[in-house]
Amino acid sequence: MDEQKIKFLEDKRVYLRPIQQEDLDFFYTRALWDKEGRKLTGTQAVFTRKGVQRWFDRISDDDTRMDLIICLQKTDEPIGDVALLDIDPLNGKSTVRISIFNKEFWGKGYGTEALKLLISFGFNNLNMNRIGLDVFSFNERAINSYKKLGFQEEGRIREDLFYDGEYHDAVLMGLLKREFNQVYWK
Repeated sequence: MDEQKIKFLEDKRVYLRPIQQEDLDFFYTRALWDKEGRKLTGTQAVFTRKGVQRWFDRISDDDTRMDLIICLQKTDEPIGDVALLDIDPLNGKSTVRISIFNKEFWGKGYGTEALKLLISFGFNNLNMNRIGLDVFSFNERAINSYKKLGFQEEGRIREDLFYDGEYHDAVLMGLLKREFNQVYWK
């Protein structure tokens, strides 16, 4: 089977597949350098091709995380990535992160659809009870997307990010399995 055609989790418009060695150029040339995308994720680091390779090698052997590429069903085009991080089976918890790299796909529900797939897998296959995330207070589009999925604000870390000469709060959000299942599995 062609590894690029693996559809680990899928919905109507997107599917999620494992990150492959061949995806590293995509990450290095498209994902890590967009100015607005860097601000939304709080990314200030400078990346090298070698550093991206080291990151991939490290995550490939880490059983406390699941990193996946978001692809369009119609074209197989990669448009972002999503990850389930800090997987803690003993306490039934983890965190998530998501990034849509191409602005053409922002605000169209692709990220919400992809995150719903991953969250459902975390709750219903990995037996997570709580999935959390943090998002910067200026990222209102992401906050609205998370709320659609049932995430609730649980707190703030004041002035957590210094970016472009200003401090910004981090909003801590969480979702419980029973809350997610009440919305999606009635």
